[in-house]
Amino acid sequence: MEVKIGIQNIGREIVLESPQDADAVAKVVAEAITKGTELRLTDDKGRLIIIPGNVLGYVEIGAEEARRVGFGQF
Repeated sequence: MEVKIGIQNIGREIVLESPQDADAVAKVVAEAITKGTELRLTDDKGRLIIIPGNVLGYVEIGAEEARRVGFGQF
């Protein structure tokens, strides 16, 4: 699932593919915002992304969708 993270005073967003479902990502984001702790997410390649919770501007959690493979019909 695609997750886009906007950071305050930074013009570029962070985009990552997360193996977690939408509810799990939303729970981690909400906890980081309410407690003021860091947001820790792991992408689908195993990389760890750490962002201080107090600088989050927004988090957009995309819908889970299967990727199409090949040159078939649309």
